Amino acid sequence: MPFQPNHVKLFAGSGSTLLAAKIASSYGRDLGDVVTARFSDGEFQPSFNESVRGCDVFLIQSTNQPYDNLMELLLLIDAAKRASAHYITVVIPYFGMARQDRKDKPRVAIGAKLIANLLTAAGAHRIMTMDLHAAQIQGFFDIPVDHLDASVIFVPYIKSLGLKNLTIASPDMGGSYRARTFAKFFNAEVVICDKRRKRANEIESMSIIGDVTGQDIVLMDDICDTAGTLAKAAALIMENGANSVRAVCSHPVLSGHAYETVENSALTELIVTDTIPLKRPSDKIRVLSTADLFAKAISIVHEHGSISGLFSVDQNLNTNN
Repeated sequence: MPFQPNHVKLFAGSGSTLLAAKIASSYGRDLGDVVTARFSDGEFQPSFNESVRGCDVFLIQSTNQPYDNLMELLLLIDAAKRASAHYITVVIPYFGMARQDRKDKPRVAIGAKLIANLLTAAGAHRIMTMDLHAAQIQGFFDIPVDHLDASVIFVPYIKSLGLKNLTIASPDMGGSYRARTFAKFFNAEVVICDKRRKRANEIESMSIIGDVTGQDIVLMDDICDTAGTLAKAAALIMENGANSVRAVCSHPVLSGHAYETVENSALTELIVTDTIPLKRPSDKIRVLSTADLFAKAISIVHEHGSISGLFSVDQNLNTNN
């Protein structure tokens, strides 16, 4: 293809190659060619095998563990900048370190702000991400941030289940706003599981605020890490007389024994997106793709349009089937 000014090129980091390939296919073109040289001590050097001079470059990489994913993304941004890319948009389906969004105790870092600084210093012109753990992280950037909402993917799927007595639940107090926002799509009631933690990833106690008797419960969260909170909430909900309980989580971090925890829990299913690839398949985990949504967003951003239409569930019922 002859060179065109501001020609779009999509590239994938090694941690998000499967999702990036789907996004590129939905967008209507092939992924660009990136190679990564690795040294014996673990150091690596990604490079573009094609020109990006004058191009609008979209770099696709989630920054989940290991930290190599973040470092690789920073190196790709720097390489694109030094290769004279016209505009660099960093597509981060899952923004890692987002749980470190404030000083919740003395003498700790604000990791999310640090990552924002690193991405900007590396040369990113724009960030595109989905379901940040804390929406205010957008304010950590001094460059534009497109914050996509996975509701346009989850709502059609939940509607397709035909649950007669649907109630939306939050697994903790912090997620109550997310649950209420999601419940509006169904005109459903909201219940909250109030939990107390001893320390990170360890729950001391939990209680339910609201009535779940005879209800089909859908737990809403943005991240599923160890799955301990969801499993405990699901057990408590079923003990209190619910008909069924499902969980919807945007980002399947699923660390430690999370797969076994989900499979042995009272959950009917855990519904997630593909922002992070699953380590293995599970009969209880259903994955909905974000590829079409990101492809639409990339197209709109390149054409300098408004992405507000992407947040309309009615306009995006076919985002994922």
